[in-house]
Amino acid sequence: MCLPMRNLAAALVPALLLLAGCGGGAADGDDRPTLRISAIPDQDPAELTAREESLAEYLASTLDVEVEYVPVTDYAASVSLFRAGDLDLVFYGGLTGVQARLQTPGATLLAQRDIDAEFRSVFIAHADAGIEPVDDVAGLTAFEGTRFTFGSESSTSGRLMPEFFLAEAGVDSTSDFTGRPGYSGSHDATIDLVEAGSYEGGVLNVQVWEARNEAGTVDRDKVVEVFTTPVYSDYHWLGGPGIDERFGAGFTDELGTALLDLDGSTPQEEEVLERYGAGELVPTDAESYDRIEEIGRQLGLVS
Repeated sequence: MCLPMRNLAAALVPALLLLAGCGGGAADGDDRPTLRISAIPDQDPAELTAREESLAEYLASTLDVEVEYVPVTDYAASVSLFRAGDLDLVFYGGLTGVQARLQTPGATLLAQRDIDAEFRSVFIAHADAGIEPVDDVAGLTAFEGTRFTFGSESSTSGRLMPEFFLAEAGVDSTSDFTGRPGYSGSHDATIDLVEAGSYEGGVLNVQVWEARNEAGTVDRDKVVEVFTTPVYSDYHWLGGPGIDERFGAGFTDELGTALLDLDGSTPQEEEVLERYGAGELVPTDAESYDRIEEIGRQLGLVS
């Protein structure tokens, strides 16, 4: 029996609403935002990409979201993109993390590696510079009169804390080197420039130094390890203030939990931690970086 058109439409409405509801769910799933992660470009780009993509895969499987690693051109770009809301999760150094938090109200400190609470820098010299290893900060006067390079201008371990320790030794980087100091842009580049003799001295993060030595990619006949600094707090992860709005209430907490659950208990987690040079990830807080902020203000790098 055929229904009148008006009755047929009325009968179809519930079914159409049901289908729309099901279709809407699928569309919502398809349109769920992508979590955008990044890191300061402080080392060899290939190593950095492999490390960040391993974390992206872990977070995607743990949180059931799409995760994309977004490379940045330099330290300042990572802070600017985070402030603009174009990056959701960034692995920052101590200084850039302070800069990003101060410029991005509502940003959340989520985790740091177990090695970051007591991080160090290492000063190195070209063998022909005649600089011998020293036992304390005061010995850094050995770099006076040398051609010297830092890492990036905004690097905690490649510039900020080395400047602080040099100043403690009475060395003024603006006047006590031969010419203006260089800024290599990355820790790997610092090693390569000193090894090549382009600079007589340099300083970098101790983790990269140890990794390069372990890999056998430093010519120790040309490069002398001069001094390893006292400890300070460094790298950490910051979550953006818009995460919960984009992914739903409580997602920032879920993201923090996913990071802190990285303990190497699966092959995937073991790979991620190995690439970060860590045994596990641990909680951190803003107070851990008060010293970094204070020194950054003294050097005009934090306003």
